[in-house]
Amino acid sequence: MQIGMIGLGRMGGNMAQRLRDNGHEVIGYDHSPDRRDVASLPELVERLAAPRAVWVMVPAGEPTRATITELSGLLSEGDIVVDGGNSHYLDDRHHAEELGARGIGFVDVGVSGGVWGRENGYALMAGGEAEHIDRVRPIFDALKPTGDFGFVHAGGVGAGHYTKMVHNGIEYGMMQSFAEGYELLAASDIVHDVPGTFRSWKEGTVIRSWLLDLLVRALDDDADLSAIKGYAEDSGEGRWTVQAAVDHAVPLPVITAALYARFASRQEESQAMKVVAALRNQFGGHAVAKEDPAG
Repeated sequence: MQIGMIGLGRMGGNMAQRLRDNGHEVIGYDHSPDRRDVASLPELVERLAAPRAVWVMVPAGEPTRATITELSGLLSEGDIVVDGGNSHYLDDRHHAEELGARGIGFVDVGVSGGVWGRENGYALMAGGEAEHIDRVRPIFDALKPTGDFGFVHAGGVGAGHYTKMVHNGIEYGMMQSFAEGYELLAASDIVHDVPGTFRSWKEGTVIRSWLLDLLVRALDDDADLSAIKGYAEDSGEGRWTVQAAVDHAVPLPVITAALYARFASRQEESQAMKVVAALRNQFGGHAVAKEDPAG
């Protein structure tokens, strides 16, 4: 199958190569001249045979919105746009309406697999109409892992990105659990081999997982993680997951705490904890650590 791929970064580039490895023709566009096959979106559309399929793999938000708006003016009735980035599921409805007004199909796909996806395959969570999903099914089959798992048509438009949002929220909680376990082991004066402990859990335990394998790999490279600063960004999907939980009145204490832990990691000094220290001093006379006026 022939497909256009917009965005050939860490994910998009590897996905394009996996598709080519599986016999599909990929015509790629990227802002970086050394990655792309065509120099513009009009040239990309011109190179594709109708009915066209175009996969958008650019950052969520305005970059995706601008790309889809431009494509809506370039593509024709019967073509399909797949948004494989981490867009908010509410944006998908606007994109589907914008493209649908011109007879262009829209599919939203949550993609998981990271930099290892080219080798291992990608987990794909798709939303959209069945006829549109079926049109690009050969692409999904090539991208997903071999076997019965790795793909779901989760529901209508927006369901793919909603499902990926929840997936990433779960990931936040799992990562935070491993992080807290590591810190508690490292704080102990009786555990002398923290990396070895995690390595021993790779088989025969209920917490064995790919995330555990990746943590062991990281500890093999840097046993005490001294080369890494304790600062963690969030991609936005953790925030969206917590907001969706509020909207649906679903309690998410673990995922919410994991998101807040990332916020805390970015604070050089917590104003909130200054208040706590001041209050302890006021009501109990507890000592406070003073700032050094000289810096």
